[in-house]
Amino acid sequence: MFIEPRSNKTNKGWIEVVCGSMFSGKTEELIRRLKRVKIANQKFEIFKPAVDTRYDEVEVVSHDKNSITSTPVPNSLQILLLANEVDVVGIDEAQFFDSELPDVCTKLANKGIRVIIAGLDMDYLGKPFGPMPQLMAIADYVTKVHAICMQCGDIATHSYRKAASQHLVLLGETDSYEPRCRSCFEEDMKPTDI
Repeated sequence: MFIEPRSNKTNKGWIEVVCGSMFSGKTEELIRRLKRVKIANQKFEIFKPAVDTRYDEVEVVSHDKNSITSTPVPNSLQILLLANEVDVVGIDEAQFFDSELPDVCTKLANKGIRVIIAGLDMDYLGKPFGPMPQLMAIADYVTKVHAICMQCGDIATHSYRKAASQHLVLLGETDSYEPRCRSCFEEDMKPTDI
């Protein structure tokens, strides 16, 4: 059955996901896209999980020290409450949000809002991280960025944890993580023989 499109449809919302390993430039790309939004005189708001205080309590800061003011929130439902009168919503470190984030992003996009999300696609074990798989599945656009493997110089897709911790969430920088290609990541993840 053919359904006639509505002629007065003004909904222009969509979801973009920028994903990759640690040090791949995800936040840098998010900031770049939001600066272009600012140049276009569009209204925007950026959110980050309140737990992420590595560089700053409020600012979203890339590893290259570029920054943009954000609103830290304790959960994804707060984004729905705070994203009023905006054309674009940016979300950094999406992997740290709860499982409601995909639904929140869908609601925003359905309201005509462009949603730009940045986050790790895999955790330190090489497994899909938090709500990222669902976000990538519902996204209109997905950009996977890559770092450089610190062992061999190839394209890095994994975040290798150097720090001794079994916790899923361990906020850290180069002291705790390094980017690795699949081969170098797998080599060091093999159980050691005793």
